[in-house]
Parts: sequence; structure tokens; C-alpha cells
Amino acid sequence: MNLEPEQTAVVVVDMQNGFCHPDGSLYAPGSEDVIDPIGDLVARADAAGASIVYTRDVHPPEQFEDAYYYDEFEQWGEHVLEGSWEAEVVEELPVEDADHVVEKHTYDAFQKTEFEGWLNARGIRDLVFCGTLANVCVLHTAGSAGLRDFRPILVEDCIGYIEEDHREYALDHADWLFGEVATSDDLAFA
Repeated sequence: MNLEPEQTAVVVVDMQNGFCHPDGSLYAPGSEDVIDPIGDLVARADAAGASIVYTRDVHPPEQFEDAYYYDEFEQWGEHVLEGSWEAEVVEELPVEDADHVVEKHTYDAFQKTEFEGWLNARGIRDLVFCGTLANVCVLHTAGSAGLRDFRPILVEDCIGYIEEDHREYALDHADWLFGEVATSDDLAFA
């Protein structure tokens, strides 16, 4: 799969200490396992001139105090609180000055963020998704990208999960409904 670097962004979803480090409150070993493959993918894409985007799931402590129905703290407990070590991207994936960071407060990185405008301003059409969790933030952000007429490509060997079947579900769903699935070896930035 050949991708034009100037219209491609690699979107690294929520590779944060809270999800990827053994001391994180929502640690998933499947998320830690994809750190190195994501690092390799980001390095190749960056060297070719593709854009690199990191999403960070960040929650102000009071975010859900007035919630009617949507309350992630009820579902998951308090996690990745604003300003905390948990909310930082893992040190193995250093965010460079040229990289773009999207801070989000929901599963979907397009929801009430500047992400879509940032992509459109740069003529980016193809979004290569990696990160965590497969059936939560990766799936919801990639699906939202497809609905906005971007081309979502999910990189199966670079997507973290709680359970393997969660990842398989997310990849099957994406491939069937709104995007494409590839391995990192399938991708060429040229």
C-alpha cells in the first residue's frame, strides 16, 4: 500500500503511561507490546515526510461531575487526569516539536477538538491509525475519520488491546464498515 507522505498522517492514539505502563491505572499489556512497532512505524513515516499526530486522552478531575449519562470515570475509574504522569505519552515514543498533539476528552479525537481543521488545512486525506485501545479510542476515532471522508487505515500489528479478541473485533468492524486494515510491513511512504 503506497501512501503519499504529504497527504498522510500517522495517528498515534493514546499511547500514554496510564494505558501502556505497568504502573498505569488502566494498564493493558497488549498496549505496552505495541510500543516498539509503533516507534518503527513513526520513524519510517517521519523520515518520508508524513505528518505525525499524537492523541492524548486527558480528563480534568471535574469533567463528569455534571454528566447526565456519559461518565468515563463510572466506567473505568479516574484515569489520565489532566497534568498527571498517567496522561503523558510513554517515554519510548518521544513527541517531537514538529508533531501535532490532539488533547481529547472522549474516545473520539474529533469530538470537540481542532483535529479535523488541522488535517484539512494541511491537505491530509489518509490517516494511518495505531495506538490503543483497539475497540475504544482507536475504533471510535478511526470511525469518525471515515465519516468525515478521510481514509482510515488501521495497522493491526501496531494496535494495543485489553484482550486479543477486542482487537480482532475492532479490525473486522473497521474493515467491513469504514476503513482498511494493513500490517506495518504493507505500508510504504513514497
